[in-house]
Amino acid sequence: MLNNFILLVQSQHAAPGFLIIPFLLLIGMIAAGPIFFGHFWEHNYKTIAVTLGLTVLAYYLFALGDYHMPIHTFFEYAAFAILLSSLYIAAGGIYININANATPAMNVALVAIGAVLANFVGTTGASLLLIRPFIRLNIHRIKPYQIVFFIFIVSNAGGLLTPLGDPPLFIGFLKGVPFFWTLEHLFTPWVLTIALLCLIFFFIDRRNKETAHTPRPEVVAKNNEKIEFHVSGKRNIFWLAIIIGAIFLDPNVVEGLPHIYYDGNKFSYLREIIQLSAAFACFKYSSKTALAGNQFSFHPILEVVFLFFGIFFTMMPALQLSAAIASSPEFSQYITPNFLYWATGSLSGFLDNAPTYANFLSLAMAKYDMAQNMPAEVSAFANGTGANPETLILLEAISLAAVLFGAFTYIGNGPNFMVKAIAESAGIKMPSFFAYIVRYSIPFLLPALILVWYLVVHLRLF
Repeated sequence: MLNNFILLVQSQHAAPGFLIIPFLLLIGMIAAGPIFFGHFWEHNYKTIAVTLGLTVLAYYLFALGDYHMPIHTFFEYAAFAILLSSLYIAAGGIYININANATPAMNVALVAIGAVLANFVGTTGASLLLIRPFIRLNIHRIKPYQIVFFIFIVSNAGGLLTPLGDPPLFIGFLKGVPFFWTLEHLFTPWVLTIALLCLIFFFIDRRNKETAHTPRPEVVAKNNEKIEFHVSGKRNIFWLAIIIGAIFLDPNVVEGLPHIYYDGNKFSYLREIIQLSAAFACFKYSSKTALAGNQFSFHPILEVVFLFFGIFFTMMPALQLSAAIASSPEFSQYITPNFLYWATGSLSGFLDNAPTYANFLSLAMAKYDMAQNMPAEVSAFANGTGANPETLILLEAISLAAVLFGAFTYIGNGPNFMVKAIAESAGIKMPSFFAYIVRYSIPFLLPALILVWYLVVHLRLF
């Protein structure tokens, strides 16, 4: 049992426990820096994140002699950073203005639309397209909780229905999970989660009666009876479609695409070239009116790119150590839907949900002596068509947890930190790392996650 996964772990040099210190230090500084030494952190976060990431990278290369995990991490980070940057630039040139009253019902409708849109353009694309108009709509009554619920709904839970929606699900699709598997098996949990979060958001937003300052004339509805949408920079929609479409140009799925072959994997570079080229065209030919209306700058994306460089490389030992522990034979009996939901979810909130999904998919498949690098076996695992029909429930648990728990912290999913950075650039004082968890994730998100677990995973009612 677990043979394939154990071989994978044993093929890598064991990382010592102390090597997780840089990751904990980085997370601690992300949480405490803006509060206790804000000026220092603002001017030095790039240096700190890169230095800690390079420290762990150097230890792997020169002390452990392990080139496999760093190279895999490099390609994963490059794909992540290029996609996020390309979408940010493309969305920055699309100015969407909504002339309407910023009522609780309107806000709920907007995030619900974002939840649907996330399944077509990804949680990142939907977040970047809608966060600025969402802020402008509420400019006279904007509060941090509104941004947090936007992150909960649009940046995470919304993208549960298609592989395009969220990076973990796209990884599953690349490995062999059928494209419409998520829509078929996760639709009811998606409706349940979105409805519950929207309901909570509605009742909290009803209590917001304050007016921070007089709204700008251009963002106030001229006719309270009529909702008007105005879009500038429509040409960027074409480039945005190119960037999203390029996601499918994966050499592991499409035969014949140029790639870099290493360690049994085909790493794409054509996809990244197309996305960067489209991003360059977006910025060069973007409507100046749209860029000015969005107050476009590169600061938010640079913050995400530098911080996630540190996160990706410092979390290598944390991922490796957790995988080594979970893959030990005595843990086989614990590989149940309940365990996978909470274990995948707990790590997804703090270790980025995409690699966490991949690790627990490998672990769950290894229990049945199946390999995640075999698309036919992944498909059988997803559909429960093998000797163990329970595998379908296992994948449901992993998928739900990876996507939904990605909202638990700012670093659980790429769009979270991006939305936070854009909100802060608009002058909104966002909660700190721990305040986000204590004030919002635990009291509002966690009950929804528990309900989904109890009804879907534990009782299996849906």
